Amino acid sequence: MVGFASTLPFVMTSALAEELPGGTIFRGGSYRETIDIVLEWVSTGIEVAGVTIIVVGAIAATAVFLYGGLVSVGWPAAFHRYRANLGRGILLGLELLVAADIIGTVAVTPSIENLAILALIVLIRTFLSFSLEVEIEGRWPWRRAEADREGPSEETRERL
Repeated sequence: MVGFASTLPFVMTSALAEELPGGTIFRGGSYRETIDIVLEWVSTGIEVAGVTIIVVGAIAATAVFLYGGLVSVGWPAAFHRYRANLGRGILLGLELLVAADIIGTVAVTPSIENLAILALIVLIRTFLSFSLEVEIEGRWPWRRAEADREGPSEETRERL
């Protein structure tokens, strides 16, 4: 455990860490400080996962688009699929980024300013998610059940 603590000096603050003879770092402090550090790492990990999903989703959607345009369905249908696939990757990544923001705000001492910033970020990302969902599905979310009863529209059948 001492070896692990000495490899992560950048997460220590002067109040939490003290260098002992031999270069070993001693971690003092309360359990809350330890929990805060762990939550910051978790938040960062989820942020990295969200960004990774967006990047991998964009690369995969582009590969499927090029294959569809060149080989299978033609460019117009491939373009519609590309937009939907790209939107799905962004949507999933945004969900993870919102989760990371919530955890990150909990990790720091909550203040009115931090909560206001979180509320603004969540509001913007929720609006983006909602807009992407409408773009992907081609209808309002509350009209999904009605559309499922009717079956796919003419335009949706052409896309597929």
